[in-house]
Amino acid sequence: MPQGQPSVVPDDGLTTRQRRNRALVMVHTGVGKGKSTAAFGLALRAWNQGWPIGVFQFVKSAKWKVGEENALRVLGASGEGGSVDWHKMGEGWSWIQRDPDGDNASNEEKAREGWEQVKRDLAAERYQLYVLDEFAYPLHWGWIDTAEVISVLRDRPGTQHVIVTGRNAPQELVDFADLVTDMSKVKHPMDAGQKGQRGIEW
Repeated sequence: MPQGQPSVVPDDGLTTRQRRNRALVMVHTGVGKGKSTAAFGLALRAWNQGWPIGVFQFVKSAKWKVGEENALRVLGASGEGGSVDWHKMGEGWSWIQRDPDGDNASNEEKAREGWEQVKRDLAAERYQLYVLDEFAYPLHWGWIDTAEVISVLRDRPGTQHVIVTGRNAPQELVDFADLVTDMSKVKHPMDAGQKGQRGIEW
């Protein structure tokens, strides 16, 4: 398997192995499709390594059944790889603009409650991989303080990897993260009036 060669070797006093195994903060942002899908793909790799995984869905409704949830729950319960816990905090306000005249108080509260749970789990080193799905939205909307998130992630103990997905990730988080992918959109069936379909969107 290709290992890849870094273009720069930092003068940080770490060995190659220590640097290779450093815990990462990853961000999948942009307007294109595939941000969460890529994060769940990484969760599959983590499961194969036997890592405990925590998925925190910040905006999709608790009634929304994504295919990756069922697959990862089955894998987590199989006893062959890592464990998988799946948490849903949203009430279905994904893919819509924040409504300044609407009742967003409960959604904002749920997002903050979800972040508080993530903080507790990070402090307890409960998982080795955290998928904070659509977490960029409550940061972008100002529901959760980006500076606090960066501080918590910077000071997290152990070797806990964190993936944040969602459009409009704050620039401060992008600057802080170790790995950032911006999903651009070249073409999408919805542009031609086609609605999402089973097996592709969920």
